[in-house]
Amino acid sequence: MNRATRVARKGTVRLAAAVLLAAWLGLPTLAGAQAARPVSAESDQPADTLVPPTSASDFTAAQLDSVLAGSWRSAANRARDAYRHPKATLQFFGVRPDRTVIEITPGGGWYAEILAPLLNDNGHYIAAEKAPTADSEARSDDSALRRKFAADPAHYGNARIVQFEPKAPVFGAPASADLVLTFRNVHNWAEAGTAPAMFKAFFAVLKPGGVLGVVDHRAADGASLEAVKSSGYLPTDYVVKLATEAGFTLDESSEINANPKDTRDYPKGVWTLPPTLALGEKDKAKYQAIGESDRMTLRFVKPAAPAAASH
Repeated sequence: MNRATRVARKGTVRLAAAVLLAAWLGLPTLAGAQAARPVSAESDQPADTLVPPTSASDFTAAQLDSVLAGSWRSAANRARDAYRHPKATLQFFGVRPDRTVIEITPGGGWYAEILAPLLNDNGHYIAAEKAPTADSEARSDDSALRRKFAADPAHYGNARIVQFEPKAPVFGAPASADLVLTFRNVHNWAEAGTAPAMFKAFFAVLKPGGVLGVVDHRAADGASLEAVKSSGYLPTDYVVKLATEAGFTLDESSEINANPKDTRDYPKGVWTLPPTLALGEKDKAKYQAIGESDRMTLRFVKPAAPAAASH
């Protein structure tokens, strides 16, 4: 494909996106103007040759398919799609290309490779990183993510990174985000004692009606937090309690990321399983056959502000 063809195709995709976004917002579009204009009998051109997707959901699904197939994603990261189900997970959370999404501690950027390009043209992707100390893992992750974004402005040019202090986190202006997403992080905050503060900060930065999406390693039913905390697994009711005490309502849970092969009884906790494989070559085939952990997938909503009383 030559450069002119690529540019033309990209322009068509952006025009289709603009038409659909305008439809979502109830704004007039070129198609609408053409439909309203009388067509001359001599005209041999159709009034509207651009047919946008039938719904926002269809458009988002098509955009996700395109991003997931993106050449910028490494083969190793694509291989983990089978365990992490990114398309179904992001659709469950209600992610759309025109949203403002904050991802909390994205680490090396597995989900950033999907979310940042998806939101690059019409939305906003913000990676919230723990403020690094001189010897912290956060410093390495933050630097890696910045290098990733800087190396590929075509896909990450509009992505932002913000830093926060875990004991008093702030992720942005109040009521400025449509979604806050966090993948496999709550267990770290539970062990550090910062989880309640984190969830309160999620609530503060979300707009009324905004969504908090949580994926984390799921402990067996009935397990206590103290019994499993060091293993990396968490009781689902503990995570629900954190969110509801911060003001959220549990909207729905999903089994998208369930793994019934996960027995949760490993020498090195959840890190025994892929992708970490903490035991190295010992029983590696066994743990690879199990796959990644059994995970809860929870969608919380910040209640909409009550309507103002009439006078």
